[in-house]
Amino acid sequence: MITTAMKLLLTSNGFSNQAIADTLFELVGKKPEDTSLVFIPTASNVEAEHKDWFIDDLINIKKQNFKSVAITDISAVPENIWRPQLEEADVLFFEGGNTYHLMRWINESGLIKLLPEMLKSKVYVGLSAGSMVTGPDLDLRLFKAIYGEEAEKDSVAGLGLVDFYFLPHLNNPHFSARIEANLKEVMKEIKRKTYVLDDYSALKVVDGKVEHVGGGKYLEFN
Repeated sequence: MITTAMKLLLTSNGFSNQAIADTLFELVGKKPEDTSLVFIPTASNVEAEHKDWFIDDLINIKKQNFKSVAITDISAVPENIWRPQLEEADVLFFEGGNTYHLMRWINESGLIKLLPEMLKSKVYVGLSAGSMVTGPDLDLRLFKAIYGEEAEKDSVAGLGLVDFYFLPHLNNPHFSARIEANLKEVMKEIKRKTYVLDDYSALKVVDGKVEHVGGGKYLEFN
């Protein structure tokens, strides 16, 4: 699905600083008050713990003063409800949570067939799992080792919007496996280009060119 026409903003933690948010509006080519966003929470549905982080993500979106913010869950409503909301938005924002669950519903909902055309005129924003699904595949053994995600398979196809792996939450104190020293050990098994970003970083991807934004720390492997 990779095409040079697509614009993506792959974040670890959403609009965690203004530099990341400003990058989005640069990609859209509109002021915040003229920009519409649709928030897709599907990945968060199967997360059993508290959802303070989910609320914080929405608050950070609200702070940007968008023209409009819609929320639609592609696993909960039929296509005739979610599709118009995505088609009307300038920004498709895929929330974090469980990567496998999100990819499953992108496929089962039929969105997988519509995204290539939609992304000719819209910006894709991913947060954590929403960024991870953009790669060529989901190495679920890797995700389990680092993020503790359970899945029915070892690997499934990703969206193929980029040709690298995106791993979020570098050095997050709540997840010991994401500490830099531990990641370097895990990554010895991975051959594909991989970016690992902290919660104040994002990748801007335009015409296949990758640029680190936000000012936080990131690691690049392979």
